[in-house]
Amino acid sequence: MFEVSSRRRDRDVRFDVGGGGHVLDLDTAVKDGVLGGGVCGGGFSSIGGGEKKLDLKKMIEELDLAEDIPAVFICPISLEPMQDPVTLCTGQTYEKSNILKWFSLGHFTCPTTMQELWNDSITPNNTLYHLSYSWFSQKYLLMKKRSEDVQGRASELLVSLKKIKGQARVQALKELQQVVSVHVSAKKTVVDEGGIPLISSLLGPFTSHAVGSEAIGILVNLPLDSESKTNLLQPAKMSLMVDMLNEGSVDTKINCTKLIEMLIDVKGFQSEIVSSHSLLVGLLRLVKDRRHPNGTSAGLGLLKTICFHKQVKNLVVSIGAVPQLVELIPSLNPSCLESALFILDALSTLPEGKSALKECSKTIPNLVRLLMRVSESCTQYALSILWVICKLAPEECASLAVEAGLAAKLLLVIQSGCNPAVKQRSAELLKLCSLNYTATIFISKCKLTRTIQ
Repeated sequence: MFEVSSRRRDRDVRFDVGGGGHVLDLDTAVKDGVLGGGVCGGGFSSIGGGEKKLDLKKMIEELDLAEDIPAVFICPISLEPMQDPVTLCTGQTYEKSNILKWFSLGHFTCPTTMQELWNDSITPNNTLYHLSYSWFSQKYLLMKKRSEDVQGRASELLVSLKKIKGQARVQALKELQQVVSVHVSAKKTVVDEGGIPLISSLLGPFTSHAVGSEAIGILVNLPLDSESKTNLLQPAKMSLMVDMLNEGSVDTKINCTKLIEMLIDVKGFQSEIVSSHSLLVGLLRLVKDRRHPNGTSAGLGLLKTICFHKQVKNLVVSIGAVPQLVELIPSLNPSCLESALFILDALSTLPEGKSALKECSKTIPNLVRLLMRVSESCTQYALSILWVICKLAPEECASLAVEAGLAAKLLLVIQSGCNPAVKQRSAELLKLCSLNYTATIFISKCKLTRTIQ
């Protein structure tokens, strides 16, 4: 049986950590702190003045170090950090459970080198375990210390917010927003110590935009329960959010949009709350600002959510959203494009929406261009809208659509692997478009040769 001597296993083994040519042995690593701290009595580490065993598995799960973990700690089979490293006779080290599974599948080779094993024994790699344990424990304790510091600071800021006003309040809110946007532990502290009702209470008819923007920036990063959402839906608080959506910085507008979207899933939500001309105008302005893609995405996300309500849909059409959304189509990324098409499809169910789509000169060419180019969902929405328009004015709109290349695109959809409903709608639309032409002319319009190619 191949077995490394105890002295060699525990002291003389050297490692090239991270593949960078930096060779370490255990004594050097512990002495210099390169891999973190000392190995404390077989993996014990001092916490709060007492000796407490840290669980390696727990540390690995809680640390987010995917790019920082030295390669020597990674199992070649699972590409995950090893918790119980064992070495084969070939000198290669693996996580014990992984190599045993490899053997159970009937393999009697080394997974890395593919050498046949002259000995199927596995030897615990205590040196690597201690190096790994030491490295992870140092990172873990540092993370815990930082977390405690952050939690303490969040708690201090909540206490001070009860006392201070003016610019000092703005600064405290600004610091708290920075903390909760980065640290999960700070969010928990704010929630556990009553921070949500405290920060919500700062929003009202007399709140300055400086205070309001920071407070909303905090709330949008916290988990809100139904009671908190109901509280924030009060008219005075909603009015402040709408004002800041129209007049705040881009970040404030995005935060207001996200917070409103978080609020409207509360039980008993009334559509009248978002049936606000000012709210919709502010949203549309945010969507159209091409300098800030995050704003476009957030604005379309909220519009998509509230367009389920008929009252809102009528108002969206009345503020001229249809031609503005159609104009945006060529510049949107796939995710935003799907949201925009969903909204236009929803608006096309209204008589006013159909008319607005028909009257916009770019509707047909922009939608025809999308077919079979982005995703099946986008194709489905585009077909639905084109069907509505062509059905509304077959002679005028169907002819325009065919001239824009719709017939050829419909043939492609029918021949594709799209779902049957999409193919059926394409066939119906193709039939509708053909009514204005003789068979010979329509076949030429289909550009069959190019379609087949």
